[in-house]
Amino acid sequence: MLPCLWKQTFNIDCMGCGMQRSVSLILKGDLIAAFFMYPAIYTLITMFSFLLLHLKFKFKNGHRIIFGLFLLNISIIVISFILKTFIIN
Repeated sequence: MLPCLWKQTFNIDCMGCGMQRSVSLILKGDLIAAFFMYPAIYTLITMFSFLLLHLKFKFKNGHRIIFGLFLLNISIIVISFILKTFIIN
């Protein structure tokens, strides 16, 4: 795994900490642990999958769906970062 330079420098998790381990857990088949490691992993996979499909098939309102998924992902990432850093810790 690649080290997190943010965590090494500031000694706190960044908003992306856990994503590599989450992908690794998905590849091992541990889907629940992957969610708890990085809650936005499944919505990120959904967003990037839809983005690739939209680039290929040009859905009518695909840009709106992608934008909605983007906002959803940003919300999940920020909320989980705040919970992980300030509340659960």
